Amino acid sequence: MDDDAPDSFDLRCLLDNVQGMVDALTCLRWKKQQDAICELSDHGLVITVEERGCLQARVYFRKELFREYDYQAEIRPKFGVSLGLLIDSLNTFTSSTGTTALELCYPGPDMQMILKLVDANDSCIYAEIRTRIPDIIPHDYVIEDDGGIPISFAVKSAALKEALDDLEWPGSSIGITVSPVPPAVTFRGEGHGDLQIEFPYDRQRDLFIAFNCHHEISHRYKYKFLKATTAQIPGSILKDNRGSKLSFGANGLLKVQHLISVKPTLTPHQHFYDPSQAQARVSYIEFYVLPEAESDDP
Repeated sequence: MDDDAPDSFDLRCLLDNVQGMVDALTCLRWKKQQDAICELSDHGLVITVEERGCLQARVYFRKELFREYDYQAEIRPKFGVSLGLLIDSLNTFTSSTGTTALELCYPGPDMQMILKLVDANDSCIYAEIRTRIPDIIPHDYVIEDDGGIPISFAVKSAALKEALDDLEWPGSSIGITVSPVPPAVTFRGEGHGDLQIEFPYDRQRDLFIAFNCHHEISHRYKYKFLKATTAQIPGSILKDNRGSKLSFGANGLLKVQHLISVKPTLTPHQHFYDPSQAQARVSYIEFYVLPEAESDDP
């Protein structure tokens, strides 16, 4: 049997917009060397990176984002891969997908991920990415609240990134306070000086997309981990500005969720994007940030 026959793969899929996948994965890259865990299922791909006990990020690529999605595995495959290598490899295909979809297959004969594209001139671009058995299984974080509905708010992604960029102080931590009366979100940075940024909630302004707070909360987070939730968001996602939602668990666990659009690349025969497919082309990126441990010092 041919090792590259379709039946030999747990997954074979075709992707129109490689740049959209690159942009989403770039959001997870908060340092140069990072290992990612890829999980395949009948519902799509999930790629997770984490700094144990501090920060976790994952991106979801639903099967509706792909032109074709053929999943044959009986047990969900999980494998490790270098995040930087995956992004760099995908980047080599971004300029060649105007009329042809990228084919992604797993596993190859040596358990590698295979990327292949044949363009209109019958030129073939081919890449193999070495995978490994994961050393650890990513922690399954869940936002829980004593009252049943977690305190949360959603704002424009560009506004959130600008606020966190402005709060940088050497060696600082960032306090986030959400208050119901008057309704507002306050970010406070403390280091070699103090800086406070307030987002007052006003239904008439377009800053907030949603606001849910039934009692005041306040938690502190390491700045470098909080900034990682927005630091690498590409300009294409900020321009789309679908929004970012922050939810707080009872123990201070923070979940930051960014909605992203992965629109298919238009071919020379297409002149517009069909908005009826918009819902199927929306994916999301999640970050979980653990709060700073409370100090017993006065």
